[in-house]
Amino acid sequence: MKQPCTGRKPAVLFVVGARILGIVGFLCIAGIDGESQQTSEAGLRQQLQQLTDAMTRTQAQLEESQRQLQEIRGQLDAIQRQLAESTAGTSATQLAAAVNEIREQQSLQEAQIATHEQSKVESESKFPVKLSGLVLLNGFVNTKQVDAPATPTLVLSGRGTTGASFQQTVLGLDARGPHLFNARSHADVRVDFAGDLSATGYRAYESGGLLRLRTAHADLQWDRTDAFFSLDHTIAAPNTPTSLTAVAVPALSWSGNLWTWFPQVGATRDAPLSPGQRLRIQGAVIAAPDAPPIYNLSATPSSIVPPTTAQLSRWPGIEGRVALRGASEHNGLQLGVGGLFAPHRVFNFNFDAWAGTLDYRIPFTSHTEFSGSIYHGQALGGLGGGAYKDYVVRADPDIPGHFYYRTLNGTGGWAQLKQRVDEHLEFNAAFGTDQVLAGQLRPYAGPASSIYLNLARNRTYVGNVIYSPSAYLLFSLEYRHLQSSPVNGATNNGDVIGIATGYRF
Repeated sequence: MKQPCTGRKPAVLFVVGARILGIVGFLCIAGIDGESQQTSEAGLRQQLQQLTDAMTRTQAQLEESQRQLQEIRGQLDAIQRQLAESTAGTSATQLAAAVNEIREQQSLQEAQIATHEQSKVESESKFPVKLSGLVLLNGFVNTKQVDAPATPTLVLSGRGTTGASFQQTVLGLDARGPHLFNARSHADVRVDFAGDLSATGYRAYESGGLLRLRTAHADLQWDRTDAFFSLDHTIAAPNTPTSLTAVAVPALSWSGNLWTWFPQVGATRDAPLSPGQRLRIQGAVIAAPDAPPIYNLSATPSSIVPPTTAQLSRWPGIEGRVALRGASEHNGLQLGVGGLFAPHRVFNFNFDAWAGTLDYRIPFTSHTEFSGSIYHGQALGGLGGGAYKDYVVRADPDIPGHFYYRTLNGTGGWAQLKQRVDEHLEFNAAFGTDQVLAGQLRPYAGPASSIYLNLARNRTYVGNVIYSPSAYLLFSLEYRHLQSSPVNGATNNGDVIGIATGYRF
């Protein structure tokens, strides 16, 4: 194909214009010469002939230029046709791709609208409420007898069990309310089916699948401040290990994880230190719960709900925490120290529950994380530590009706290594331990109605894999090894193999 001669057309026009100007100039000069001088008839004829020859040559050049222009125009028309054909093909492809993309976006929007319409729950206040939950099936194999087959935390010396349970299914409501004092209002509540009418409100034993209140929150959220009241674990130990088979009773409970849920009213304040770091200060007033009962010392009639030892003290407890953390709430570096203090009273014996805590989260890489918590304190049974006990009692053999009380010091903690392969697959390995001083416990050991009285130490080793092929489906396989050591006997060892299948909505 010939390429267009884009430089020839201006050159031709220039030559033609120059010739015409030359002819006009020549005629003017000839006219002036004819007026100023008397030329002969022969000279005029010669000039006329020259002009005629010049016009003939100019006409020929014009015809040649016109022919060249026609050739250039033909070449341009051919190029335009080729460009039009190429553009038409490309446009058709792009148009088809754009149509497909629009159809996909429309389908996605229709699905999102349908989901929104299905999940929309109307509240009395007319503010938005979201229903969520986790339908969870747990299968378990316990090689030894445990305290609760579906949610084991303590191993005994009896025979094992095998079964399955839906009791760890969780339902939740989240609500967004009006702005108050320039703050956003929020509330949520979580329930499951692991309750027990005979429990003290936080310990989940196997019962009959009764609905149980797990956690609840209501808060006012400013940019850097959060005022709240809640039913949740202590703010002094905010981290919790990852598990899909231990939901009703969180992983490593009674093995280093201070997990129990209790009422508290407090505030959180974040102070920026740098673009990627902030200092968090938290404080709250709490209603500390009791440990699982190990004695039948209550003089309250059975038809009346007995008060807790914290309620009998007539004073609330307090807790606080100071932490250095990254910009993200759930990822990044975190290092915090906290404390808790709560007075208690049982009969004529007053005692204080207190704890000092250290929590941490250290990201090694974008996929690897190390986290955990450490604590030491006194009367930690109500928080989920202290070998299930706040205190021990023994009768005075010399004075009938007189008892000796002793609060127990407890130490423990847990650590977990998390490896995220990608957004669908993760591996977790964790270890937790909780113990009281054997020297404090030994003088009070003996037969009791509870399996917790003589326990001095409880340890748990955990390894699990969690696979989530989508945002809604969850699968997990977990292995746990339990070690429960009484102060006056041999350590009991047992293994727990659990599987979990969950659907999140």
